[in-house]
Amino acid sequence: MDLDTLNRLSAGEFAETLGGIYEHSPWIAAAAHARAPFADADALVAALREAVTQAPQARQLALLRAHPELAGKEAASGTLTAHSGEEQKGAGLTNLSAAEKAELADLNRRYRDKFGFPFIIAVRHHTRSGILAELRRRAAGEDAAREFATCLDQVHEIARLRLAALLAG
Repeated sequence: MDLDTLNRLSAGEFAETLGGIYEHSPWIAAAAHARAPFADADALVAALREAVTQAPQARQLALLRAHPELAGKEAASGTLTAHSGEEQKGAGLTNLSAAEKAELADLNRRYRDKFGFPFIIAVRHHTRSGILAELRRRAAGEDAAREFATCLDQVHEIARLRLAALLAG
């Protein structure tokens, strides 16, 4: 897929093609389509980001909650999206030791209980041990608004990486 092809898609085709860029949230691509045509990939990324920024906080929270926990129940049941499955596998989260699985499950639970949404990190930028270290650090935090913003930033980075892969492919 290239940018010229994306720019020629109807709103429905655009939303369908980019619907998985943001986890289970095709509404973002649908909203961004209004700013087409895009001069370059950066303009598209900005339009997608703006769609999220302009959404009410409740919709942003739903976006965060649409993400799976790392090595969580979706991974165990095989129901991760193709993007998430590939990303978690690439980060080594499908080959955890029993101790790592237990720690990750406990940290995921504590994080979700504290903040009301799953821990989100662009795993392509981290090693398995780095992901665990970051989850430990962020789960110990107390600033819910800061964590909400951090997770949104991570969601945008995940989407940027997914879009770059789509455009490169």
